[in-house]
Amino acid sequence: MSECPFANFQNMIDPDTYANGMPYDELARIRQSGPIHYMEDTTMGVPYWLVTGRKEIDAISKNPTLFSSEERTALADEHSPEDIQAIHSNMTINMDPPRQLKSRKIVRATFTPRAVDSYEARFRQHAKNIVDAVAARGECEFVEEVAAELPLLAILELCGIPAEDRKDFFEWTNTMMFNQDSSLAVDKEAAEMASFKVIEYAMKLSAQHQENPKDDIIGALLRGTEREEGLSEDEFVWFFLMLIAAGNESTRTVTTHGMRMLMEHPDQLEYLVENPDKIPGACEEMLRYNTAFILMRRTAMEDTEINGHQIKKGAKIIMHYHTVNHDEGVFGDDAMEFDVRRAERMPDLYNQHRAFGVGQHFCLGTHLARLEMRVMFEEIIPRMRHPKLAGKVEYTRSNLVAGIKCMPITFDPEVKSGEQAA
Repeated sequence: MSECPFANFQNMIDPDTYANGMPYDELARIRQSGPIHYMEDTTMGVPYWLVTGRKEIDAISKNPTLFSSEERTALADEHSPEDIQAIHSNMTINMDPPRQLKSRKIVRATFTPRAVDSYEARFRQHAKNIVDAVAARGECEFVEEVAAELPLLAILELCGIPAEDRKDFFEWTNTMMFNQDSSLAVDKEAAEMASFKVIEYAMKLSAQHQENPKDDIIGALLRGTEREEGLSEDEFVWFFLMLIAAGNESTRTVTTHGMRMLMEHPDQLEYLVENPDKIPGACEEMLRYNTAFILMRRTAMEDTEINGHQIKKGAKIIMHYHTVNHDEGVFGDDAMEFDVRRAERMPDLYNQHRAFGVGQHFCLGTHLARLEMRVMFEEIIPRMRHPKLAGKVEYTRSNLVAGIKCMPITFDPEVKSGEQAA
């Protein structure tokens, strides 16, 4: 089949496409017309194959030899400065096996389900404190005051980083991840500077470990396991950069969108108030419906074929995770509807969506993200009652993260029993 560009479809790698939220209807139109399309790109100048079929995305993700992350990185951007390109090339997300495997083996041994479960009491206390800080006011800016707090605090605590430094990391990760949005980052140079700040901090942590080894995630990465030697300082610095950025922004994003969807569906919110044991399943629906990472790139390493389309060596391939998670063929005729009870009739929902990717780059922090979401909503849902939007939802202009940068809300102020009696 020849390369015939679909000029009548919206450009799915233009950051402006997502500046006002996810274009669900346009994605449905593309998805329903086929699992793969050859697209023109007037913003970056490089045409690409847009893949929206789950079978095709799975096959591409599981074959890094043929579909490389490393050749031109996993990011869609074509015009990063040289210094940023150098940073990207050293991050695990932009590596292929075998270079990619060393850090993954160590992290897999560190973030086992049993190890992550041991964090629950600490995370739950943090979640309680976060809600305590806003509950009596009856209003908050949900993103920064609630959603952003636990993911950042958790990853920094697990890395042995003092709580007083978390504000710096919040600003640095915003600038790195959302450099396409001028309201969050001045320009590419700001993203570069923020990256260097995190790198500088990582080097300090590595030096501290040499003098005083600690039994935390930083120690595990640098010390290694019985089967795998630890990361070198350079390897650690690059991995730390990705760990902080991705671990923070992704959970913050799905938590914010989850709250937005509950406010838009108050009947479903009440169902969870009455059935708190259903919150874990509801979190899977939040992950499915508003996947944190929008899309990732692969580069074809030789001529090949996908679903009857001839893909030339060097071709740019874009896997769109958001639309594959709304596929009616997988999730049913109501796939484009948000339903916190979906997991009750689809028990393997957690395994069917692609919110955490699939294959060689399947997210190693899945257990951590799920725990953070669950304990956060188990505190939010019973205590922040009858929440409503109190202003415009401001979305980030990004083709990487489906973020929300501002979401003011109101809710019933929490009254303590002693105050009520008085």
